[in-house]
Amino acid sequence: MSNKAIALSAAARNEFGKGAARRARRAGQIPVVIYGHGMEPAHILVDRLEFTAIVRNHGTNAVVEIDVEGDKQLAMIKTVDQNVLTFNIDHADLLAIKRGEKVEVEIPVIHEGEIAAGAMLMQDAEVIKVEADVMNIPEEIVVSVEGMEIGDTITAADVKLPEGVTLVDDPELLIINVVVPEEADVPEEGEEGEDADGTEDDAAEVEETSAADE
Repeated sequence: MSNKAIALSAAARNEFGKGAARRARRAGQIPVVIYGHGMEPAHILVDRLEFTAIVRNHGTNAVVEIDVEGDKQLAMIKTVDQNVLTFNIDHADLLAIKRGEKVEVEIPVIHEGEIAAGAMLMQDAEVIKVEADVMNIPEEIVVSVEGMEIGDTITAADVKLPEGVTLVDDPELLIINVVVPEEADVPEEGEEGEDADGTEDDAAEVEETSAADE
């Protein structure tokens, strides 16, 4: 968690439309919209490399302090749209926020440790919804699966949350489930022999047909 916003310089966006957006991207910029707190949506441009690094290192819940020619606004990254071919970020939406307020966010859940031998781990939920102070949003939540055996589970209620973070999701939400491994498909006894017999019978029929044609 961090209690400091990430500084991000931006420029006001004065041109709109698909053509203007394409020109901005070619110039290494990303069109961004800031909304929330009753403010009129603000259209800005940010540096693609700088913004991409923030998303990569801090996730989509990162808190940034946007500086548009000296006018500063605290905001949280809400959504990013990536190009399906280049994977570059084409557009982003930011939520205007204020220090001291709480927001509901989805936090990635990752697991660490080794489960019991002969068992298989299934992760049913990749994220968990929580409420947290905007300046203390966890980047991820780690759960230990060390020594878990077949039949063991971890639900949202079992997750230990950082101080000041409260659960919003259903406490019974299944996150981790340890199950019996799926067995590989093995032919039942007699199936292989039946296939072989069928092949021999087919070959015999082909020979008889050939003889009749002659």
